Amino acid sequence: QVQLVESGGGLVQAGGSLRLSCAVSGSIFAINPMGWYRQAPGKQRELVAGITSGGSTNYADSVKGRFTISRDNAKNTVSLQMNSLKPEDTAVYYCNNPRVAERWGWGQGTQVTVSS
Repeated sequence: QVQLVESGGGLVQAGGSLRLSCAVSGSIFAINPMGWYRQAPGKQRELVAGITSGGSTNYADSVKGRFTISRDNAKNTVSLQMNSLKPEDTAVYYCNNPRVAERWGWGQGTQVTVSS
C-alpha cells in the first residue's frame, strides 16, 4: 500500500515563496513519475507539475516559470518550490503518480493560502 504524506503548506503573502515536500512509501519510488496537483474550492483537482523517473519536468502554463518540481530518489521525496505566489495559487496541494493516481489513492494534502 502506497502512502503519500505532503507537508510545507501555509499562509503567505502574494509574491512570497513556499516549498512543499511529499514523502512516498510503499512503492519503488525511483522508477515512477510523480506530480504535484492542486484543488481549489469548487474546482477540480489539476496537475500543475510533473517529473519523470529520469528527471524531465513539465508544468501547467499557470505556474510555468514560478514553480519548480524536483525529486530525491534516495529519500523517496518529491518537492515543489513555489515562488512569486499569487492569490489564485490558493488550494490544497497533493502529490501522486500521474499514471496510477487513483490506484495509489490520495494523501491528506497540504493547504496553501496566498493573501493579496
